[in-house]
Amino acid sequence: MEFPANLKYTEEHEWIRIEGNTAYVGITDFAQSELGEIVYVEVNTVGDELKINDIFGTVEAVKTTSDLYIPISGKVLEFNSRLEDEPELVNEAPYGDGWIIKMEIGDAAELEKLMDAGAYEAMVG
Repeated sequence: MEFPANLKYTEEHEWIRIEGNTAYVGITDFAQSELGEIVYVEVNTVGDELKINDIFGTVEAVKTTSDLYIPISGKVLEFNSRLEDEPELVNEAPYGDGWIIKMEIGDAAELEKLMDAGAYEAMVG
């Protein structure tokens, strides 16, 4: 299981990668392994300003559907359109091509509330 050091993590198993004033968000390797085969990803919040921990979408696996929570406040800029035809990218490359949204950072101070790789790895065991 991977825990990239350049990411921040939430207790709900989302990750965030900061690139200037924007960020990419997805679900962790642990989350995708627990969910199983991802068959559908839905995000209908593009263009919306969301507060930390608001739901920005859902992932549907063969046996369950899970809400996706935004790690920090900001504006959803883009949905990874590749996931429309290839939702399995979330399973195959959760930290790469399987990213789910790109967002504009609203409050960078909220990043301090997130876990680093070591803390997240300790949480999931």
